[in-house]
Amino acid sequence: MRGASPYRRSWLVRLQLMKNWRSPDGMTWVVDVVLPGSSNAMVMFYHPGGKTARLDRYNWYISNGPEARSVTSRLSEKKLLDSLSNDTLTQLFRRSMKVSRPDLLMPARASNG
Repeated sequence: MRGASPYRRSWLVRLQLMKNWRSPDGMTWVVDVVLPGSSNAMVMFYHPGGKTARLDRYNWYISNGPEARSVTSRLSEKKLLDSLSNDTLTQLFRRSMKVSRPDLLMPARASNG
């Protein structure tokens, strides 16, 4: 990492915090925790293809811990990621949403717009 740009260093540190998770259909997803708040955080599921974000998914994790009652505290990304069990990840993934918007039903030229 010596001599790497600050962006590359931060990305490599971020990559070390992520973990792999195997979905019920056998695909191995990369899981990350982003946007932590005092009582919730976004759990990202990165598609194994890695070429596009269109197949990535996300869901919100809601914490019931003592830090959830304090608006000045923040959930730790690493601690939260380490505490997520396979059952919890399966439940979050089952109810997750795609990151990208759905495709248009009609092309723009056919919709008078």
